[in-house]
Amino acid sequence: MSAAQTTTADLPPAKQPTSTGAAAGSAGTPGKPRRKGSAATPWALLAPCLLVIVLVMGYPLYRLVSLSFQSFGKSELWGFKDAEWVGFANFTKVLGDGVFWEVVLRTVLFAVGAVVLTMVLGMAVALLLQRVSGWVKTLINVALVASWGMPILVSTAIFKWLFDADYGVLNYLLSKLPGVDFVGHNWFASGPQGLAVIMLLVVWGAVPFVVITLSAGLTQVPKELEEAARLDGAGSWGVFRHVTLPILKPVIVMLTTLSVIWDMGVFPQVFVMRNGNPEAEFQLLTTYSYQQAFVVNDYSGGSAIALVTVLLLLGVVAAYMRQMLKIGEVE
Repeated sequence: MSAAQTTTADLPPAKQPTSTGAAAGSAGTPGKPRRKGSAATPWALLAPCLLVIVLVMGYPLYRLVSLSFQSFGKSELWGFKDAEWVGFANFTKVLGDGVFWEVVLRTVLFAVGAVVLTMVLGMAVALLLQRVSGWVKTLINVALVASWGMPILVSTAIFKWLFDADYGVLNYLLSKLPGVDFVGHNWFASGPQGLAVIMLLVVWGAVPFVVITLSAGLTQVPKELEEAARLDGAGSWGVFRHVTLPILKPVIVMLTTLSVIWDMGVFPQVFVMRNGNPEAEFQLLTTYSYQQAFVVNDYSGGSAIALVTVLLLLGVVAAYMRQMLKIGEVE
């Protein structure tokens, strides 16, 4: 047999290629199988964070739940009486109170208005930032971060000055318009008008985060898709609706959920704007719970209101998780 006619079968055993060696060679690590990560690794990495959350929130949440099922007032606080378990009596009292449902409705309307305004303004500013020059974009981003990092008490004091009845800048500027007289106008004479001012304060503090997040998301929108949509005859609104929005949907859902949770939990803006004593027309769930607990000294009733608020927010989180799972299934 000639050398040209030599086949693989005639080679010595050490020189014959094997399927195992070929597979290992293609993997880049000859003769060594790949190791799969342990299923416990993610939990080990999350353990420190989960431990901190349990330590920081575990006991307060336990105390909140226990107080909501007890009769706990000043006497129990000072140790003159032992707390008595009353079951669901506090929840029955709260849920049967018409004032509580007025506060719930006011809180929901406030949160919806603030979230819609925040998302619309945030999206508009984020889209406009894509059309300006680099130095203008940098300047605006610096201003956004500065306003976002401003302490709530400082921003609230600024808004109190802007909308002051006697020395407010807004009343002065509006009065300069022809036929408009806002001298001495009290923006907090009525609940809806005062809450609208507080809503503007909340939106002013929330828009920077939304703008920065949406701007980062807009960088992930492929330019090729936008150009293809324009070639197919789509205008600016069509490109935004059929290309930009679907890609930004996970970011928008996340921002909307976070905004709902934050805006339903608004407390310092209302509390400080009304000098630590919000009137009935300005009560939201957070301030109403505080008033029942620390003004009326009904700590168990205040805890029940706070727990109901937590359950409402958990419903928002559940809706968020459902939406994210749907998005994951589609992808």
